[in-house]
Amino acid sequence: MIATLQYRDIYEAVWQEYQISFNEEIVQAELKRIALKQTNITKDTFGFYTSIASVFSSRIEGEQIDLDSYIKHKFLSVTYQSDFTKKPDDLFNAYAFAKDNALTQSNHLHVHKIITKHLLTSDKQGTVRTQQMFVLAKNSSIEYVAADATIVKKEFEKFKKDLESLVKVDLPVDKVFFFASMLHLLFVKIHPMYDGNGRTARLLEKWFLAQHIGMAAWNIESERYYYENITEYYHSFQRLGLEYDSLSYSQSLPFTQLLLKSLAL
Repeated sequence: MIATLQYRDIYEAVWQEYQISFNEEIVQAELKRIALKQTNITKDTFGFYTSIASVFSSRIEGEQIDLDSYIKHKFLSVTYQSDFTKKPDDLFNAYAFAKDNALTQSNHLHVHKIITKHLLTSDKQGTVRTQQMFVLAKNSSIEYVAADATIVKKEFEKFKKDLESLVKVDLPVDKVFFFASMLHLLFVKIHPMYDGNGRTARLLEKWFLAQHIGMAAWNIESERYYYENITEYYHSFQRLGLEYDSLSYSQSLPFTQLLLKSLAL
């Protein structure tokens, strides 16, 4: 399967190491437990865990919303200033759309439009960027230089072809989790959109899981794990290198392990 994909060299750089480290018995046991998750707050389990995903994915990007306030907002009709909840609400709506729709190229771009409703102007929503892009660290130094504007469209087309191929085929559980993580990683590294790349990548990861293992995937608290271990999350990106053209994907294993670790929450 890997040999037929656009980014086969990237996947092959880490697949064998990942396969050796993968413990299917533990993963299957955690998935059974996750499928049985319940909450006393609401019978709408999807809504509750999507609130968790929306809050923590937003907090990774610097939003100030906290889980307690957002749960009150979504389920107890507590009113807050709109600026406090509108971006997490956009993300919540994107997850809701993903739950009810197949993971396709067009739907993936539509999800980005939903996520960036209050982040980007309408002409930039769901649109591949045409300018250079880099990510700044907290000290304002350049932390990462994304795919060059001259190649980003081509790279994103390759990404979409792999996504389409991987959604269509039946995959064993180790490859489901492997490709979910790698699609997350690749999307962030290409950084194809003007903004909202991280939020879109984290949703994509879970959406891909749901397409292969079912509704239980939406109960996985991966976004919360990434936020609560944010230093490790960012470092796992940084260890690949500074610039898109010279990334070392053989260093991807620590990143792929994070999704598996999140199953224990």
